[in-house]
Amino acid sequence: MIEKKVSGKYRGLSLQVLPFSEVQDLTIAQRVKKILTLVLGNKIVILHGRLRPEEEARLIEDTMAMVDHIKSFRGIELAVIEPNLKNESFLVKFRYNLAKKLVGDNSALTVIGPATIVKEIKRDPKRLEVLLS
Repeated sequence: MIEKKVSGKYRGLSLQVLPFSEVQDLTIAQRVKKILTLVLGNKIVILHGRLRPEEEARLIEDTMAMVDHIKSFRGIELAVIEPNLKNESFLVKFRYNLAKKLVGDNSALTVIGPATIVKEIKRDPKRLEVLLS
């Protein structure tokens, strides 16, 4: 927990690491609900793994619906970083894709945070930079 002094008061900032094993057996709705519950608690979620495209779409849809109904909620910032296999051999790419199909995309790292705290997430192939407001 990191504390930040805001107008004479300390406001807490929490990072929540979410192992992929904790969400792998959940439905799309359950995963989105779990993530949004954490984000609404002003936590920055670090998910070991990557959401599937339909899960990301659902997360964005649910977030946009909540923005209209929750006064202090301005949305989320989301970014994914994953290995760059561009210069790897065919065999390395094949093994990576096979493992990804069998056990899910565990090699990626997903960062999701409330837009009221996370100003911007900058991403390049080797790192993520989270700028806080």
